[in-house]
Amino acid sequence: MSSLDALGFRWDRNSVPRELPRSSLERVVFRFSRMLPEYVWDAGVLEGNPFTFPEVKTLLEGVTVGGRKLSDQEQILNLAESSKYLVDLLKHQQFKLDKPTFCALQARVARNEALEWGHFRGEGSETRYAPDVALGERGRPTPLATEPGAMRLNEVFANGVRALEQEVANPFERATAFFLFGSLQQFFFDGNKRTSRFMMNGILMTQGIDAVSIPAARAAEFNSRMVDFYASRDATAMMAFVLDCHPEVATIRELNPGLSAVSESPGINYFRLEDSMPPGGQPAAAASPEDTQREARENWRRNYYDKRAAEPEPDPRTRKKRLENELAPPGKDFGPEE
Repeated sequence: MSSLDALGFRWDRNSVPRELPRSSLERVVFRFSRMLPEYVWDAGVLEGNPFTFPEVKTLLEGVTVGGRKLSDQEQILNLAESSKYLVDLLKHQQFKLDKPTFCALQARVARNEALEWGHFRGEGSETRYAPDVALGERGRPTPLATEPGAMRLNEVFANGVRALEQEVANPFERATAFFLFGSLQQFFFDGNKRTSRFMMNGILMTQGIDAVSIPAARAAEFNSRMVDFYASRDATAMMAFVLDCHPEVATIRELNPGLSAVSESPGINYFRLEDSMPPGGQPAAAASPEDTQREARENWRRNYYDKRAAEPEPDPRTRKKRLENELAPPGKDFGPEE
């Protein structure tokens, strides 16, 4: 029996990349900050938030958007604040794979959205309600029960983190495993997947590896693969999917020639991020999985990643000042709470 069984799932450890391109912490944090509007929009789409990408950019510039529900607006602002908080932790080298960091991020992700936020289920006033995960025809698996003090949840978390730290040295494998660990075990009443993806990207960036955003164009694929993961408890396909969303996936595959490509998931309709009815009045044709994946990656790189990828490292004397000026998005400051 492996200590990784504490995570609650398994995966083919030979299927993850061993060699990954790396940069300085400053570089990967800068890139993440440049892509913040895209990351927030992508994460919102995964939650069914109706804000469009231009509306997200407008909101992050401090201008309200008319005609949208306040709850949808707050979810976007929470994602932006969580992103900025993660950047702040990384800049000051304070990000850790531990419960306080996990809870602090969830407190910002799910503020005024979850039943309670900032602590594990059972550590607040609600000690009975336990959420479940709706998988449609595949049922509703229920995580550990909510109980006063959250003793078992804390034990599961401690054992899982210990197993990752002792058994998984590969940063990509550790990061994606934690994302799926947090998503599966449902330590919070809400915001588990969002918070766990922030933790995943924190783990990656502390090792000089670029963050991953699940493109909005692949939301249906993401949800379908997560259903498969919840039902099967096999993380192999989900880890491969996260890798396929990485902006450097082409380079990673060159460095790891034995990696298999992401297989098509049955039952998913792959559509382009275009209007469903073009000017001619004919419905837009469904895109192939390969086209959808390629388009999502190219849009991400073109808009947020390649703009500074070729620049030389800044002079150490000016690096700090440049980062202070450029890490935060323009307009309203969505920094950590006082």
